[in-house]
Amino acid sequence: MAVTLTEAAVNRVESFLANRGKGLGLRVGIKTTGCSGLAYVLEFVDELSEDDEVFESKGVKVIVDAKSLVYIDGTELDYTKEGLNEGFKFINPNQADECGCGESFTV
Repeated sequence: MAVTLTEAAVNRVESFLANRGKGLGLRVGIKTTGCSGLAYVLEFVDELSEDDEVFESKGVKVIVDAKSLVYIDGTELDYTKEGLNEGFKFINPNQADECGCGESFTV
């Protein structure tokens, strides 16, 4: 499988990369934290690591390290605006539950 982006997410990432002026793509990963145990991490990538998997979604490179891929394989990343709130939304088929505040999840 892979990690993919919706058209809205692609547009937002391309805008960020253009404003930044450099970068290979977007790293999507996880870290251990929060009430439920895992949280998503997004950052721009300038150099690939040895254990990185690179996917391409609608022309944008999505980079995932091997450790994170186990938890987020098949995830679609969307960018949404709801009222005054806007941000990336993870649609992860592996996610079993999330904490009440939505900051962390379990698989």
